[in-house]
Amino acid sequence: MRSAETIEPPRRRPKNRKDQIALVAAELFCAHGYHGVGIDQIAAAVGISGPAVYRHFQGKYAILVYATRRLIERALEAVDADDADPAARLDALLAALARVAVEGRRVGGLYQWEWRYLEPVHVAEFAERLDELMGRFVVPLLAVREDLDKRAASALVRAMFSVFGSLSTHRAAIARGRAEQILHRVGLAVLHGEAPVPRPLTRKPRPDQDLSGVRPGARRELILAEAIRLFHRHGYHAVGMNDIALGVGINASSLYRVFPGKADILAAAFYRASERVAEATAVALDGAADARDALRRMAESYVELTFERSDLVSVYLAENSNLPGGDRHELRKVQRLHVEEWVRLLTGVRPDLPVPEARVLVHAALNLVTDLSRWVRFDRRTGMDAHLVRLAMLIMAA
Repeated sequence: MRSAETIEPPRRRPKNRKDQIALVAAELFCAHGYHGVGIDQIAAAVGISGPAVYRHFQGKYAILVYATRRLIERALEAVDADDADPAARLDALLAALARVAVEGRRVGGLYQWEWRYLEPVHVAEFAERLDELMGRFVVPLLAVREDLDKRAASALVRAMFSVFGSLSTHRAAIARGRAEQILHRVGLAVLHGEAPVPRPLTRKPRPDQDLSGVRPGARRELILAEAIRLFHRHGYHAVGMNDIALGVGINASSLYRVFPGKADILAAAFYRASERVAEATAVALDGAADARDALRRMAESYVELTFERSDLVSVYLAENSNLPGGDRHELRKVQRLHVEEWVRLLTGVRPDLPVPEARVLVHAALNLVTDLSRWVRFDRRTGMDAHLVRLAMLIMAA
């Protein structure tokens, strides 16, 4: 019989267990995708049992709602500067948000992509709190820049959020303090730059498709185009093979003769995006006068590609975790090589810039373009393409 001295005291449940579960779950959602994570996986990562999770949350969706709320709440709690001088206040707000972005790097994907799995009522709540967060920056920015109206100031703040959110889209190693300094510096540059004031994104209705008599190769392209559109709009896991077949206007059995499964369609979409990026890069670099000219041409080609094929680029960035293992490894290698081409050009233009900082700046510029492509309409008549090129170059020069 064990003596009283050897009996271990009962373990007490941490008071912050709910927040702990939500934080771990958010990290898993961002690493593997919301649909790729289960309650048992969350419980194991926390070090508790599955039933213990249910003592705090009704289910996985409740965790997602709570985690997205906490993401915005932490940012709002941090950016509460009340300095009377607008410029000092804006500077303090940027420093605070940079710290939140760096500390929450592993959960920033909630802002980037995972919130799209929220139901409409919670999407509206998330958007309302995000508007509140933006307002904390818009007010002092309007006081600092009398040349802006509220719409222009809001556009600049949204662009700055894209820069700060970019840190969660990659794994490039950089010291925390240095990352905060870079985000702070780039955020300030963006807020003092030219404001993008785009027209709202509108989608043209698609004509009905008649695939009778379409040759097999063309049918494959139509299937791929429809799948990309549906993956972008609803997310990979919410779309079934029957949905794709219905959208194309064929039966499911015909679809399976072209693609063995949904994962094969997603992989084909990723390879297609990689091909487009490689083609655009080759065209941009061909005939460039020097590194600066090549960097500008790369920015121009990326803006054009992103806006002309925004569905494809969004799927390429958002659904990586749903790829089969071999394809995911191969495509991530391709993505890294593409970024390194930008880094090579940027360090050629700025030889004193350390490579880790160059990677952060490149990712910030790329994320700005892809992020804005989800809420603006690309139209050369508005000059939006040229403006975004200038903004991307401004970020990499900061």
